[in-house]
Amino acid sequence: MFLKAVVLTLALVAVTGARAEVNADQVATVMWDYFSQLSNNAKEAVEHLQKSELTQQFNTLFQDKLGEVNTYAGDLQKKLVPFATDLHERLTKDSEKLKEEIRQELEVLRTRLLPHAEEVSQKIGDNVRELQQRLGPYADELRTQVNAQAEQLRRQLTPYAQRMQTALRENVDNVQASLTPYADELKAKINQNVDELKGRLTPYADELKVKIDQNVEELRRSLAPYAQDAQEKLNHQLEGLAFQMKKNAEELKTKISANTEDLRQRLMPAAENVRDKLRGNTEELQKSLTELSSHLDRQVEEFRRNVGPYGETFNKALVQQVEELRQTLGPYAAGDAEGHLSFLEKDLRDKVNSFFSSLQEKGSQDKLLALPPQEQTQAALES
Repeated sequence: MFLKAVVLTLALVAVTGARAEVNADQVATVMWDYFSQLSNNAKEAVEHLQKSELTQQFNTLFQDKLGEVNTYAGDLQKKLVPFATDLHERLTKDSEKLKEEIRQELEVLRTRLLPHAEEVSQKIGDNVRELQQRLGPYADELRTQVNAQAEQLRRQLTPYAQRMQTALRENVDNVQASLTPYADELKAKINQNVDELKGRLTPYADELKVKIDQNVEELRRSLAPYAQDAQEKLNHQLEGLAFQMKKNAEELKTKISANTEDLRQRLMPAAENVRDKLRGNTEELQKSLTELSSHLDRQVEEFRRNVGPYGETFNKALVQQVEELRQTLGPYAAGDAEGHLSFLEKDLRDKVNSFFSSLQEKGSQDKLLALPPQEQTQAALES
């Protein structure tokens, strides 16, 4: 994704050398959250849609991720804020129009499906059961992996506390020199193990997206015979369903990543505290080492308890979304007051991605033109 490439470049020159990255999804989320806060009243949204507010929110996003905003980041923000402001204004104006379009679309679709209401409900019910069967093993595997990785992390880190206590007893006269390597190695081990933990857990979300596509496609095929000449409208509703389900998968990935980073932030101070105490008195150091092992165990156990159930929670959310579609397409559906919002959000995210893709293309062209003619030709041939 282009924005990742931009942010990697920014990160190289940022004064703070921050590790975190801004990505296009985060930018879209800032915009969508801002729009959602004002979407209850379209007139109010237009009145409150101030460029300064969006500017401040983007400033916060960039500063949180990159620290000091340099010239290149500032230039990106200057391009981003007018685009975001214009997009929000258009979305606000389009919201009621889209809401009416979705209402009409569902009205036509329900009319086509009404003669086959029982069969349609049965097909969606079958799809729900197939979805549960597909997702069940992933939830079990995620919990198993969380437990296994947490236990491995505990086994990797706990011995360091014991080794340092032993080294302290054996080197009372030379504490700093003898224990500093252990403290440094503990910090490195924390980073290594947390990175491995994240690397093993986050891919689950991408695998789940594949299962979502399979399930939605099977649902489309099973309902197609009943949709008659409303197939395009059915496809549109299923696109909205797939978007919401995949959004849940992305949120699962984000939550796992955030929890692993939070674990890192809760483990690292304990190691740093021990290192700081190496310059103090032996009694305080002994107390820190005594508490270190139990602190590491508590933090790892809390991570395991928090993340272990995520798979089951995710599965329930997806099943609920398919059930909501069954109700939406049924003959006794309630009003669809907010049903258009998922389509509106999808449109926003598509436009943000398109915006950054256009920046990528322009950036690539500018970079190419900056090269000597011979290198331009070579680069063009390799692209």
